[in-house]
Amino acid sequence: MGTTDRPDLAAMLAPLTRTLIALERPILEAHGLTMWAYTVLITLSRGAARGQGVLAQEIGADKTRIIAVLDDLQDRGLIERTPDPADRRARLLELTPEGHRIAAAVQAEIQARENEQVLEQLPAADRRGFLNALRILTAQPRDPAPEGSD
Repeated sequence: MGTTDRPDLAAMLAPLTRTLIALERPILEAHGLTMWAYTVLITLSRGAARGQGVLAQEIGADKTRIIAVLDDLQDRGLIERTPDPADRRARLLELTPEGHRIAAAVQAEIQARENEQVLEQLPAADRRGFLNALRILTAQPRDPAPEGSD
């Protein structure tokens, strides 16, 4: 294969990712959330997780590192840890009603800022195509250790 007329995907996505993180940071700070806390809230907004190990794997975090995040969210009344009826040694992690409210409010603020400062630069059809492509690409299963990463 020869060279192409575009940069590699990572080279194009990295600056966009940095921009998006910079847009999110003040919103998260206004709600007293870290990026990991927000990630936990959004993940749990889709349904309960069977323990911190399962949740950590789903969000790509080290399970020992999210303990403090989970403790903080529980102390704030945003998540609950309850015994798993299928395995009493495990705990189900789920959002409280306040956790659902905060997750939805923060996500709405972030998406409004994304629309205003990023997506509005694209014509409507391109915006729909871009978002559709991202949905498809991010729904693909990920191999935790790609070939050649020994």
